[in-house]
Amino acid sequence: MVRAKICGITRLEDALLAEQLGAWAVGFILAPGTRRSVEPDRIRPIVEALGPFIVRVGVFVDAPPEVVLEQMQTARLQVAQLHGLEPPEWAEQIRRFYPVIKAFKLSGPARPDWLDYPADALLVDGVTPGSGQRYPLDWITPLLQHPRLIIAGGLTPDNLEPVLSLLPYAVDVSSGVEAAPRLKDPLKLRQFLDQVEAFNGTSRNQ
Repeated sequence: MVRAKICGITRLEDALLAEQLGAWAVGFILAPGTRRSVEPDRIRPIVEALGPFIVRVGVFVDAPPEVVLEQMQTARLQVAQLHGLEPPEWAEQIRRFYPVIKAFKLSGPARPDWLDYPADALLVDGVTPGSGQRYPLDWITPLLQHPRLIIAGGLTPDNLEPVLSLLPYAVDVSSGVEAAPRLKDPLKLRQFLDQVEAFNGTSRNQ
């Protein structure tokens, strides 16, 4: 079973559509100065409009644990994704209250010691997250043994199939299902999530 997370959500209608089409999780960027950043008090009404079976993820970049915890509570989020150079002790503090996803940016093959980072899931992304930048899939090989590996970085409905074949815990997409930054494209969103669902159906029947 491969799960799908739709990241960079900024609008209620995009969150509701992602949920309707079968996304397992939605992600909200809490990194000031980035193109898809949203304030915690604007995230909260979106989060509260969603049903109980979709996970709400807050994405942070080098924010100290006290900031992460405060903003997670304000926005009513459930999982913290750390997308910067956060030291392991920050993750350990946050994990006392929320599950943690640790993201690593690939400029070359993944490092095996990333497997030792104290997180509930690992995520691999391109050097510039949210840019649609891709990387060779064999760079991920050192991390494939991780039971909860999330693959992001330049994913679109057109290049998703080889990523799904690696059987990651989840795939994560933002720019690949957008009409423009901050605006999801309903057709691309449907194509992406339909492909994940179809792959899962095929895998169950094999």
